[in-house]
Amino acid sequence: MVDTSKEEAPAATQEVGDIEGEPKKLKYPRAIPFIISNEFCERFNYYGMRTVLVLYLTRKLDFDDDTATVLYHTFTTLVYFMCVIGAIIADSWLGKFRTILYLSIVYTIGSGCITLGAIPTWDLDARAMTIAGLLLIAFGSGGIKPCVAAFGGEQFKLPEQAKYLALFFSMFYFAVNSGSFVSTMVTPILREDVKCFDDDDCFPLAFGVPGVLMVISIIIFIIGKPLYKISAPAGNMFVKVSKCIWTAIRTRSREKSINPREHWLDYSEKRWGRQLVDETRILLNVLKLYIPLPVFWALFDQQGSRWTFQATRMDGDLGFWTIKPDQMQVINPLLILVFIPLYEVAFYPLLSLIGIRRPLQKLTLGGIFAGLAFVISTIVEIQLESTYAVMPKAGEAQLRIFNGMPCDYRIQSNIPEHADFTLKSMSMFEEKYLNVKGSATYTYTLSSTGPGPNCVVAEEQRTFVVDEEKQLSYFIRKQDSGISLLRYEDDTEKSSKGYPVFRVLGNTATNRTVVFRDIDSSDAFDRHKNGSYVYDRVESYPSDYEIYVDGELTLTYTMRLGGVYAFIVSDIDGMLFCPLLKRINNLHTQLALWMVAYLRRTAIL
Repeated sequence: MVDTSKEEAPAATQEVGDIEGEPKKLKYPRAIPFIISNEFCERFNYYGMRTVLVLYLTRKLDFDDDTATVLYHTFTTLVYFMCVIGAIIADSWLGKFRTILYLSIVYTIGSGCITLGAIPTWDLDARAMTIAGLLLIAFGSGGIKPCVAAFGGEQFKLPEQAKYLALFFSMFYFAVNSGSFVSTMVTPILREDVKCFDDDDCFPLAFGVPGVLMVISIIIFIIGKPLYKISAPAGNMFVKVSKCIWTAIRTRSREKSINPREHWLDYSEKRWGRQLVDETRILLNVLKLYIPLPVFWALFDQQGSRWTFQATRMDGDLGFWTIKPDQMQVINPLLILVFIPLYEVAFYPLLSLIGIRRPLQKLTLGGIFAGLAFVISTIVEIQLESTYAVMPKAGEAQLRIFNGMPCDYRIQSNIPEHADFTLKSMSMFEEKYLNVKGSATYTYTLSSTGPGPNCVVAEEQRTFVVDEEKQLSYFIRKQDSGISLLRYEDDTEKSSKGYPVFRVLGNTATNRTVVFRDIDSSDAFDRHKNGSYVYDRVESYPSDYEIYVDGELTLTYTMRLGGVYAFIVSDIDGMLFCPLLKRINNLHTQLALWMVAYLRRTAIL
């Protein structure tokens, strides 16, 4: 009898092999959560720092807007240029894991430099620290940018995990934009709402918190190392393609007449092979689609510079919430996160109904929307121009007269177009356009039109003196038994932060204490002096204020973003007259939602 058990075994084995031969369902790589978390933290650091950067350059380092814009865009240019260098380093020498790790450390040192330089009590060279920090961040952030997504992709086995790979890239994109969204929302709050080192803001915290997130990203990345698939450097494709093109150019210059080829890249086939030549040719054809992109990104990146400066000149008060200038950048990542699930279920099906199905068509439509966004931006700027403070130019001067008396006065003068006018009690006269070369003196007589016994004034000739390119103001106040005009150089320029600015004009014979109390926060600060006085400008938060004189509520007033105010308090012979808070320029235009509109259009792209 023949024992067939051994012969049957292969058959059984084959049956099992058939089952095992089917595509085996592999588990999702356990390394991916570490890579996604690392990317979230790194993006939080990058966008958080970048969000407040231009305001730091102008408000703390005293760069003008133009210089700050140049520095900002030089920094972003270096970041994206370093992507090429980082990819070459990873593919040719260090590999992706070590490139990410080493350059992340460089990145963190750069964040530390900016944070330490922003601490005023340490008396460091803040400008030098900031420039050094930006260079290190550009090298670190740009260097790891092309490596992280590619390193994550290497954790998957293809084609078995193709669906998982697609899911990874969706999660990765979500991490990038969620990190950007959270940081651009939080860092402006840390900058403005937190006070530190005796300042009204806290840039060290705004830079420090993202820096801490960068340290956390390195720790997360290192913890995941045992789970990573780490591939050895296999050569950089950018280098290979560049060499292929260079070889083709050199060979063609020598052999064009004796060895004509169908395509100029074919001259490098002998050195680099048919496959690389064909792939390079396809690449160059595809690159034609990228020609418009530099124009778009040159404009789009203005979110962090010119658009932020524009937002400082806007009223972000929505009633329930005030948008900070640097928070305008949060709209783009927010809308991207909202639109991600809507593209497949809503936008793309609707576009297909009107014949827009191919990627090139969608790119074209996105470009049109982006163009409309910048048209809206132009409209915004035109609307804003009407709110800008009018400053005297060469050949011009400005004159203002504030009446701090409880009397109306008639002023007869040789001021052009203002030969005879009446200045009401507790009011202001203003002329923004006086033609002046060097300086000019205008004569006038002052006469009272009443009411009251304290209004009598000697009708003698007096003078106003104004200087070219300056704003001069006169304050009518009581002095001894008569009145006099106190002259001072004024400044109606809006705050660079967009906050309300005011000064107190005091006309008091006795000690009066004037207290401004923020109704929302109960914060209070006082302005007081014995006698007549013009106080320096004070910057405050936009809010509703209660104004107390000697502990008594005398006025409730709303100080709006962009406002410049003069507060007049006057008493004559111990009797307090009604205080006046006079706005002397145009407020910011409330265009926050316009900004949202054109950012939304850029997000659609």
